Amino acid sequence: MAYWLYKSEPNTWSWDMHLAKGVQFWDGVRNYQAAANMKAMKIGDRGFFYHSVEEKRIVGVVEVVKEYYPDHTDPTGRFGMVDLKALFPVKRPVTLAEIKADPKLQGMALVRQSRLSVCPVSDAEWAHLCELAGISAS
Repeated sequence: MAYWLYKSEPNTWSWDMHLAKGVQFWDGVRNYQAAANMKAMKIGDRGFFYHSVEEKRIVGVVEVVKEYYPDHTDPTGRFGMVDLKALFPVKRPVTLAEIKADPKLQGMALVRQSRLSVCPVSDAEWAHLCELAGISAS
């Protein structure tokens, strides 16, 4: 299983909206590195749902339920999307400031490539962030 982090602007698509929907496609990605990350995703991979812009914090956990397929919002046909199922909210949101201040998380793509909307999360980063968020890593 691989782990990921998905950034979303909460005024456009929030954790509460995703939770209410249950399963939703993750569309609109137009960055080649983020698209490559999505192409690598497999059913059962998990990820953090991250509110970007003003909140800048991890708020929930999602799971890939459909692998990469064409994005209906891309008129060029170059980009795709995956479907994500909302699993549960974190018990304690983890902020970007906390992540940047934590020596164990300095290598995270979220820190190194701050504009990337879909980032990989290593096994060690996943376990540590789950601990900080008050949830089980499994």
